[in-house]
Amino acid sequence: MSTTEPRVISHWIDGADSPSSSGRTAPVYNPATGAVQAHVALADQAEIDAAIESAQRGYQVWKTYSIAKRQTVIFAFRELLNARKRELAEIITAEHGKVVSDAMGEILRGQEVVELATGFPHLIKGAFSENASTGVDVYSLKQPLGVVGIISPFNFPAMVPMWFFPVAIAAGNAVVLKPSEKDPSAALWLAQLWKEAGLPDGVFTVLQGDKLAVDGLLHSPVVQSISFVGSTPIAQYIYETASKNGKRVQALGGAKNHMLVLPDADLDLVADQAVNAGYGAAGERCMAISVVLAVEPVADELIAKVSERIANLRIGNGAGVDGVEPDMGPLITDVHRDKVASYVDIAEADGAKIVVDGRGLKIDGHEDGFFFGPTLIDDIPITSRAYTEEIFGPVLSVVRVQTFQEGLDLINSGEFGNGTAIFTNDGGAARRFQSEVEVGMIGINVPIPVPVAYHSFGGWKASLFGDAKAYGVHGFDFFTREKAITSRWLDPATHGGINLGFPQNN
Repeated sequence: MSTTEPRVISHWIDGADSPSSSGRTAPVYNPATGAVQAHVALADQAEIDAAIESAQRGYQVWKTYSIAKRQTVIFAFRELLNARKRELAEIITAEHGKVVSDAMGEILRGQEVVELATGFPHLIKGAFSENASTGVDVYSLKQPLGVVGIISPFNFPAMVPMWFFPVAIAAGNAVVLKPSEKDPSAALWLAQLWKEAGLPDGVFTVLQGDKLAVDGLLHSPVVQSISFVGSTPIAQYIYETASKNGKRVQALGGAKNHMLVLPDADLDLVADQAVNAGYGAAGERCMAISVVLAVEPVADELIAKVSERIANLRIGNGAGVDGVEPDMGPLITDVHRDKVASYVDIAEADGAKIVVDGRGLKIDGHEDGFFFGPTLIDDIPITSRAYTEEIFGPVLSVVRVQTFQEGLDLINSGEFGNGTAIFTNDGGAARRFQSEVEVGMIGINVPIPVPVAYHSFGGWKASLFGDAKAYGVHGFDFFTREKAITSRWLDPATHGGINLGFPQNN
């Protein structure tokens, strides 16, 4: 019997693995088996300070790099990532539990932002107005902020950080990334890749930790901005605390995404996409569809089609067996699994019908894993907490509505405004929906409308705090600040003399 203690996952400071001396750690589980496979260091204040100071030193070097040299490093990172992405996917699966192919998909979506960042020279160039006034030119420069903080969630340990750090680094900043303590290894793998790509030490720092590390970034006078993805209560805390400390903030919060299904929709397509959007990544994503608004008379037929598809889903270890992957893996922890189950209990107590029940699922050979089966709920009351709150698990609820307008009003009355979708063959209905729905990201016959990298990601209402969305043009605006310069080079032969008045355009 082995007595070997699980390894301790450390920080990445000054371009190298940096073991912690804080004496504080948290367990990192294999969600498929329930076993503790490692511990992650939880930073103390000295380590927080060391990480930020290292980033500040790195920034002083990186900001002097020419645009061409920065671009070379980012291209090199992209090529290394593309060549070795399977390695990263397997790391994600081991700590998060999602299926390897799903982890690969997350990496590829993050890689889109890396590829956007390779074209950064066009996105950070300033503007020039010659002879704005007689002999006067006005021009603008976009310069980096300095040290920026990224606080990322457990559900996408590679993609969400990649929404931010390629843009931040391309713009000339240094990054301190605080990953989730539930799946921290992907961040270290990315840090090593940046070093291989030629990024100077300190420009990409990984600070492992809990709330102490978060607050260290929020209160540090050196950190100029905070980028965050997570639950709405924490997003609001991040926004209020960081703003109070004079920082720029983009804090993306929770969601309760609805799919409106009109009677003219192709119900086989709808059923396929509802299963994909409701149960993919075990529902642990802020863009998951969690409520289907079925405009009658389609509900019964749609529920039957979704139930048929659920019956054929394979649930198991995301790493697969003998090269065969399941469709869905476990949830991240037993605590989260039990929380998801509690919402199904609430729905049932509130009078909803549990059509397919995922509670108590056990997988042969993985009886201690954190599994929860796909769950389908019908007739859920819109007053139930299971309807109004984000569940973040493989639970899909159906609400029967009588009209397009009733469905639209239900979406608009909700607390969140992250993502939504409509399924219809009626172009007029789709056009009205996209115009009137109060949501930041909309799919038309597309269930998970995550924008491509050259647009920007972010919701409305309680799904986004701050003024800037993630990546795209919003991202480059967020990670740079502009200087406007008004210059005049006097011709000695025509000196204008003294004028105490306010400058005017003559």
